[in-house]
Amino acid sequence: MTGVVLEMEPGALRELHWHPNASEWQYALSGSFRVTLFGSGGRWREETLAQGDIAFIPQGFGHSIENIGSTKARILIVFNSGHYQTINLSQWIAGNPSDVLGANFGVDPSVFDQFPKKEVFLTK
Repeated sequence: MTGVVLEMEPGALRELHWHPNASEWQYALSGSFRVTLFGSGGRWREETLAQGDIAFIPQGFGHSIENIGSTKARILIVFNSGHYQTINLSQWIAGNPSDVLGANFGVDPSVFDQFPKKEVFLTK
C-alpha cells in the first residue's frame, strides 16, 4: 500500500490523471471536494465529498480532484500498490506529437502547441 495526504487551497484542481497499477481510495479529512471520474466507453461520474466521506477510483480510471470549498481542504489517498505510479494528462499530451493529437481529436494540431510542456499536477 501507498498513501498520501493531499492538501489543496480553495479552488485548486488536481489535474486529470490515472494510475496504471493501482486502485485508489479517498477519505475526506476536511473541506469539500468534487471528484470527477472517467472510464472507457464514455462512462463518467462526478461526486461531491465532504469531511468523513469516502470514494473509490478503480485502477486505470481517469480522475480529477477539485477543492470546491472556501478553506484549505485535506484528503487522505491510499493505493493498493506499494509502488506509486501516475500518468497526468499534461504529461501525456506533452509526450505526443501535436499532429497525432490533432488527427485523433479532430482539431488543428496548433491547438496542442498551447498546452503545457511540463507536468501541471495542481492548478488554480
